[in-house]
Amino acid sequence: MLDLGLVVSGLAIGIAVAAPIGPVNLIVIRRTLRFGSLIGFLSGAGAAIGDGLFATIAGFGLTAAIDFVVRHEMTLQLIGGIFLIALGLHTFRTHPHLYEGVQENLSGALARVFATTFALTITNPATMLGFIAIFGGVSGLTVQGNGYGHAAMLVGSVFLGSMLWWAGLSGFVSLFRQRMNDHMLELVNHVSGGLITLFGLVVLGRVAWRFFG
Repeated sequence: MLDLGLVVSGLAIGIAVAAPIGPVNLIVIRRTLRFGSLIGFLSGAGAAIGDGLFATIAGFGLTAAIDFVVRHEMTLQLIGGIFLIALGLHTFRTHPHLYEGVQENLSGALARVFATTFALTITNPATMLGFIAIFGGVSGLTVQGNGYGHAAMLVGSVFLGSMLWWAGLSGFVSLFRQRMNDHMLELVNHVSGGLITLFGLVVLGRVAWRFFG
């Protein structure tokens, strides 16, 4: 039976996890401005799949996966930080054109944007640890004592909440796309590329502090 309170809680968690401004939000905004709302939304969908995966691990109490992430947290952060820096530098150096390329190879473009945001999400152990903290801190959000149907409903709601955020963001940003030109797109690339690189440097700095501190 549908638990409306549980669904609302899951939707709220999905939106709350997706909404903070970070690399994925910058990628969605940039790709929406360049390619349109569909590509922007599918860029966010990769992150939503990653969020759903972490919500599944936390909601079903999959201790083996949790232990793996905790044990290899620094390695995952190192990979994620390097990935962010490489992505940020590539973005900064790209000279985009408003209607470039996507119509010529739509399936390849969609696969790339989806894979990028999914990889950024799953190499960020803080996301999964955040889900564990949320699910553990709010009574009734884990499978223990509630059954797998309860957990599945929660995970589905979290995924839907994340997808709603990316749909709303890409739809909103697309309203400004008609005002864009190649020069403005290049400026967006420089700003977002610089910020993504900065995020990567912060992640690597945190890893170095924990390792050498």
